[in-house]
Formats: sequence, C-alpha cells, structure tokens
Amino acid sequence: MTEFQRLAPVLLAHVDGSGDGSHDNSHLARVWANARVISAGEGGDLDILAAAVLLHDCVHVEKSSPLRGQASRLAAERARGVLAGEGWAAGKIEAVTHAIAAHSFSAGIAPETLEARILQDADRLEAIGAIGVARCFYTAGRMGSLLYDAADPLAERRDFDDRRFAIDHFRTKLLTLEGGFQTATGALLARQRTQLVADFLAAFEAEIGAKPG
Repeated sequence: MTEFQRLAPVLLAHVDGSGDGSHDNSHLARVWANARVISAGEGGDLDILAAAVLLHDCVHVEKSSPLRGQASRLAAERARGVLAGEGWAAGKIEAVTHAIAAHSFSAGIAPETLEARILQDADRLEAIGAIGVARCFYTAGRMGSLLYDAADPLAERRDFDDRRFAIDHFRTKLLTLEGGFQTATGALLARQRTQLVADFLAAFEAEIGAKPG
C-alpha cells in the first residue's frame, strides 16, 4: 500500500467534490503518479507529498472566478485544519501547507522545499501532454468558450483571448510551461509532453486551414 492509498480514505473524507472532472479523484491519482516518478529521481518525504497531493485542490475555485489566484492559499488553510484535526505534527503540517500554497501557477509563491517543488512539477505536468490537451478543451467547454476564432485562428490581427477561444490557451499558457519546472526529472517529462502539445496544435491548425501570414 502506498502513502497515497493509506492517507486517501482519511484525508478525502474532509474534501467536498467540486463536480469538476479536471480536478476529481482521478486527477489526484495522476498527480500522485507524477510525484512518485519525480520523487524517485529527486527524493523527498512521501508522506508529505501524498498529503499535499490529496489536499492541493481541497478548495475548488472556478477558473473564471476573481478568487482564482487565491485558490491554493485557501486550500492550504483548509489543509492545515484537516491535518491538525488528524493529529499531524506541526512541522509536517507546515511542509504540506507550503507545498499546497506554492503549487499553483497563478499564486506566484516560490516553492522553498523539495516537496513543494515536486508537487508543483507533478501538478503542472497535468497541463501538458495528452491529458493537458483533454483538460484544456474540457475546461473550455465548462466556461462556454469557442474552439477557435474562425476569422483569425492564429491571432494575427487580435490579441490572444483564451477565455473566448480554447486553442488560444495553447500559446498563452500550455506551450510556455516547460521552462518553469523546478526539478530535473520534472523538466525532462515536461519537454516530452510539450512536444506532444506542439504536435497536436500543428495538426489542429492544419486541419482548420490556418496558415501563418
């Protein structure tokens, strides 16, 4: 039994489901799988990592919400209460909550521990590769976005707007993530998955007849 399997029944009992299929329990399992691969190459405390993975999205804020930038801090505070209630030592609670607070792209908090760096990389890997492509379009559907701007799909005469057009998110975020990974193992996985995203985007643009001007 892994640390994730041991802690999941206890910690997830404190988490309400968000109804968001891109942040459900299968997302947690994938982030844990990423974290274990990275940890195998980098080290880290697996109990801290497992708890951080399980609770990193325990407060859900929609991407369209003005509170989106606060989501990881809100999750960290809730996780603090959950872990304190379960009798965790203060030092481990701080390690878990820091990792949660720092994991988010939009939070702007530098990860100061190995576990925080691993969680950030493990979660960020979900935004690229095949899963990242699927989550991008899933989230766009939840937000009511269009697939692309038929009049100007490459944004040659407009600003990119990934709230209106799903495909714009590839260039505004997905293809920019590779350079921000914190660990050598995470960076290697990111390069591989980013290439898949770039290949998908090229195929998508070819199929809709978009060509650089």
